[in-house]
Amino acid sequence: MPIFTRISHDDYVAQVLALAEQIGADAWTPSFIIGIGRGGLAPAVYLSHATGLPMLSVDHSSDVPDFADAPLVRLAARTRAGERLLFLDDINDSGRTLARLRAALIDAGAIADNVRFATLIDNTGSSQRVDYRARTIDRATTKDWFVFPWEAVAPQTALDEDAAEVPERIA
Repeated sequence: MPIFTRISHDDYVAQVLALAEQIGADAWTPSFIIGIGRGGLAPAVYLSHATGLPMLSVDHSSDVPDFADAPLVRLAARTRAGERLLFLDDINDSGRTLARLRAALIDAGAIADNVRFATLIDNTGSSQRVDYRARTIDRATTKDWFVFPWEAVAPQTALDEDAAEVPERIA
């Protein structure tokens, strides 16, 4: 049975503000924050408000190409025009989502120096690295399934199903 660790709204806001501080201290300034659907959408809205930067979104969780692949092609073109994109997700766990996005952006001709990634929680054992993180965990020792404030309204059965998708993360 997984350990469900609920992240309070106050802790969530503190994580967003930690990201905003890191981004503000960096000489690299994004043109847009790109929320990665579904878990990165709410954090992207908050980070947009915290930084004053505009927000866009992509959604690979839906597997609907018009909202996943097509926007990445347009975003890659924007990097070639000199715009900088900061992609934001809730957690970098296995790295699967970030790897998929990076590959799609590269395939679409994105300029790598104009793309960065941020997450609220970053797993040191992930196959992918992020540029900004609010919290770092090691899945080898931290097996908790994190429940973010926007997930708190989900039925427990949905949380159980999400946690069970990749059993080695929580076992």
